[in-house]
Amino acid sequence: MTATAPRTGTAPYEELAAALLGPLVLPDDVDYDQVRAVYNAMINKRPAAIARCRDAVDVVTCIRFARTHGVEIAVRGGGHNAGGLGVWDGALVVDLSLMRSTTVHPDEHTVRADGGCLWADVDHATVGFGMATPSGIIASTGVGGLSLGGGMGYLARRCGLTVDNMLAADVVLADGSFVTASETSHGDLFWALRGGGGNFGVVTSFTFRCHDIGDHGVIIGGPVLYDFAEVADVMRWYRELLPSLPEDLNGWIGIITVPAGPPFPEEIWNRKACAIVWCYVGPHEVAEEVLAPIRAFGSPLLDGIQPMPFTALQSAFVPLYPPGLQWYWRADFFNEISDTAIAVHQKYGAQLPSSLSTMHLYPIDGAASRVRQDATAFSYRDGGWAGVIVGVDPDPANAEAIARWARDYWEELHPTSAGGAYINFMMNEGLDRIRASYRGNYDRLAEIKRRYDPDNVFHVNQNILPAAEV
Repeated sequence: MTATAPRTGTAPYEELAAALLGPLVLPDDVDYDQVRAVYNAMINKRPAAIARCRDAVDVVTCIRFARTHGVEIAVRGGGHNAGGLGVWDGALVVDLSLMRSTTVHPDEHTVRADGGCLWADVDHATVGFGMATPSGIIASTGVGGLSLGGGMGYLARRCGLTVDNMLAADVVLADGSFVTASETSHGDLFWALRGGGGNFGVVTSFTFRCHDIGDHGVIIGGPVLYDFAEVADVMRWYRELLPSLPEDLNGWIGIITVPAGPPFPEEIWNRKACAIVWCYVGPHEVAEEVLAPIRAFGSPLLDGIQPMPFTALQSAFVPLYPPGLQWYWRADFFNEISDTAIAVHQKYGAQLPSSLSTMHLYPIDGAASRVRQDATAFSYRDGGWAGVIVGVDPDPANAEAIARWARDYWEELHPTSAGGAYINFMMNEGLDRIRASYRGNYDRLAEIKRRYDPDNVFHVNQNILPAAEV
């Protein structure tokens, strides 16, 4: 991290509290520990204050206060960030989590969402009209963090990434000014926001394009689980099949431990498995034809594909991964799922250190891969996969064990990768990894950073350094 201001706990926070519509939480307050907590319990930061903003004016007030008094700034939306970069020791946390309104325009196929929304809020608002905008795979994720990093999930093959469907963003800049960024206003900032993370300002609201999906929001999807002994055969079949499928059908692949509870049959509880979670969003009358190649392969432990509201698929993992677990993340992009990589997945999949630890590969294919590499800040458009390895456990005593497994797995797998990673899957890994993740777009991002945040006020993130003055 690059610090631009000293940490301070002596700023006149009573003045800030009086100026805010939302509450200001300080270390002596009874709810301080609850409010400072983020999704990843491995993160334990003690900010100087947490401003629970109610509107954009509160955000402006916070940024101006912090700049005046030399206070570091951290920005938190949904709080899901892998590295816990929504909080920081000694910082003023600009917490957007109370800003969760949405507005849908069905005729225009758009939705506007506040910067503190979770995807559950957006899905609830849009799926009722038979529409959705591309997001991730778990509804408790924050809209802001996922969107600014790229946004890949079930709709990526048909509709592109979240950043490909962003139409506008309201932004509080480092000088405390407020702008709307779009293709026609602050176009350079708009380009940078679509994948450049929280480097350029605080986004207080987003406007997204929506797409009609399924049968009035009812899709056909769910998990298909294969015995772990078949993981190599499943991965080889999947890598060849996925790019050939109609773009209405998407599926990510992973290695899991089958949860010990409904809706999974008791006879497969706690078994290691290779899982593919499918999502078909096209016409239901041709669904069986589209799904036939999947149903024809292998002898699954479970075929859970069925009609369901898109909100049900999006929320399926929320009970399994509640806030407060220990998480350790490592990630890479991959051009292919090579035989060498499959052997590594077999080795470390057999060593899953806890029932919640897992590996996922998400396709960047179809509509997501047809966008030019330089069209948005998110640069990886090569038609491969974004991979993530996560060690997860509820017990802090197991933190080192899950982290060691993830690191060892990643170090052996990394030579098969394309380099760089999806920034939403990265922890605090240094500038070289950030450069590798943006590839040829990094220098342009650095120039835009210099234009909008020359003092690197917003540096508690996957930080892009402002370009040096020429």
